[in-house]
Amino acid sequence: MGSAEIVWFRRDLRVHDHPALHAAAERGDVVPVFVVDPAVADGPAASGPRAHFLAGCLEALDAALRERGGRLVVRHGDPAAALVALAAKTGARVVRWTADASPFGVRRDGRVAAALERAGVTAVPTAGQYVVSDPGAIRSGQGRPYTVFSPFARVWDHADRRRVVDAPERVAVPAGVGSELLPGPDDLGGRGRTDAPRRFHRPGEDAGLAAAREWLDGPIADYADEHDRLAGPPGTDRPSGGTSGLSPHLRWGTVSPRWLEARAAQLEGEGPAAFVRQLAWRDFYAHVYLHHPQDRLRAHQPRYRTLAWEEDEDGLRAWRAGRTGYPLVDAGMRQLAATGWMHNRARLVVGSFLTKDLHVDWRLGERHFWSLLLDGEPTQNDGNWQWVTSIGVDPKPYFQRLFNPTRQLQRFDPDGRYVRRWVPELRRVPPERIAEPWRMGPLEQAEAGCVIGEDYPAPIVDHAAEREHAAARYRAAAGE
Repeated sequence: MGSAEIVWFRRDLRVHDHPALHAAAERGDVVPVFVVDPAVADGPAASGPRAHFLAGCLEALDAALRERGGRLVVRHGDPAAALVALAAKTGARVVRWTADASPFGVRRDGRVAAALERAGVTAVPTAGQYVVSDPGAIRSGQGRPYTVFSPFARVWDHADRRRVVDAPERVAVPAGVGSELLPGPDDLGGRGRTDAPRRFHRPGEDAGLAAAREWLDGPIADYADEHDRLAGPPGTDRPSGGTSGLSPHLRWGTVSPRWLEARAAQLEGEGPAAFVRQLAWRDFYAHVYLHHPQDRLRAHQPRYRTLAWEEDEDGLRAWRAGRTGYPLVDAGMRQLAATGWMHNRARLVVGSFLTKDLHVDWRLGERHFWSLLLDGEPTQNDGNWQWVTSIGVDPKPYFQRLFNPTRQLQRFDPDGRYVRRWVPELRRVPPERIAEPWRMGPLEQAEAGCVIGEDYPAPIVDHAAEREHAAARYRAAAGE
């Protein structure tokens, strides 16, 4: 069997703007491979919803490769052993992949590269997971990495970009390369875990590109003003509100972040610029975790590593179920359970509520999100949870991140359309009562068909009191 180059797919499940695939296809035969790694499928990172979404993405990738004369080759087992064996069988002297930034991914890739080197095979990690080629390479004038977003973003704005590359016209897989069956959800970590939620995200590259083009052709223009709006524009059914909803496609690489940034940068106005800034945030969290991998599930700020957490099993259960009595918190949690996605503004509110109203350890919230989010990835999930908990790289003091769930609803869902969509018990509650339904009198409750304490819970805590308690906890941890 003649020499070919292996392209190892992981979280880059596309053929458009895929530098590793493009480079290999230009040189000759390609062996596109996905390795079902038991350390992922059977480990703590497994998720039922993500397993279903991933299975759909792999089916779409296989179809795209077949359209170009190839196919996706599947292996099960340890990636190092599987890739060394595949290289020996095909005569491949090069294995390419898209570089990762998660602590697990960096360790795995280092181990795989070392195994390939011992076998006389060259490992070529390639850009493609982020907008800039290497988020870790961005440095301050003093040569130090950043832990604050704004100065990082100023350098990021002018960092070199790789060129966007086309999908290869042909992917020629050498004859005689066998493949195991495409994995289903059970093979990818779905067995025995939460079923796939009712989706509004369709998996795969075609679905991702269609959603991206729809976003770029219209709604992005209003992003600067509307990104915090929880419900879609009146008359629409957009579950993502004023946001793009593209995060699952970015997480799985069915849409290229560099292609998306290049397209958005061609558009004029504050909306596209604000959207590009969110792509910079994604690169920033990758940058942070490349330089601080020990921050995975550990507070970045040393002074808050001794922050006192409380055990509140009843509160945690109510939070997970969307039964806290605070409509915006409950709507966000139910949206997550139903779709595997949650609006970013709701993520901030529910995160603040867990850590600063219930005083429950943020890692329990991160773990629950991790089990359900289609877009769950360590750098983003961990970074955002630390941000809202005020223990991460955010320079703002904790008291500026104590979100009042009632005021947040009044500001970002003033007519209650988001809440009513996900909390049907409140659909007939008048707009002036939707933020605080517990203030309805008996007659109002009867007219709304929502008896507080029966149809919908009363608030499980008093936000004003818990805010003061949270402030005392943070002051104590910081020695103030």
